Amino acid sequence: MILHAPTARLAATALLLWTSGALNAARAADPTGVWYTDGRKGQVRIVRCADALCGTIVALKDQIDPATGKPQTDSENEDASKRGRPVIGIEVVIGMKPAGSDTWSGQFYSPEEGKTVSGTLTLKDANTLRVEGCLLGGLLCRGEIWTRAK
Repeated sequence: MILHAPTARLAATALLLWTSGALNAARAADPTGVWYTDGRKGQVRIVRCADALCGTIVALKDQIDPATGKPQTDSENEDASKRGRPVIGIEVVIGMKPAGSDTWSGQFYSPEEGKTVSGTLTLKDANTLRVEGCLLGGLLCRGEIWTRAK
């Protein structure tokens, strides 16, 4: 079958639109990349680590601790031996495994509280990630929205 030039262009345009839509849908289901935390206090890079997702703090809005004049450290960590380590570079998304459509479950570490809690990541769309951490077997939960850094 031979297509005339206008028909061929229309078919090519339709194919391009269809494939870009399919690519956007595939991209929407991928939480890897750099995300701004709630209030843009920091940035977390989420990557694949084996069959899970892991995430590390890569930037902070306030890199310097006003009390010390030095870079922020993990001062609230329950493990006293880790309290001097810099916050930038700390793994905060730990072993998140698929738990449903656009949802992963695992653990979070919060440098603000110095605790590791169970939690979930839920990709709402390509640029919005709901992050929820829970204590006491899910009795006390807190969530926030992260936005994809461009």
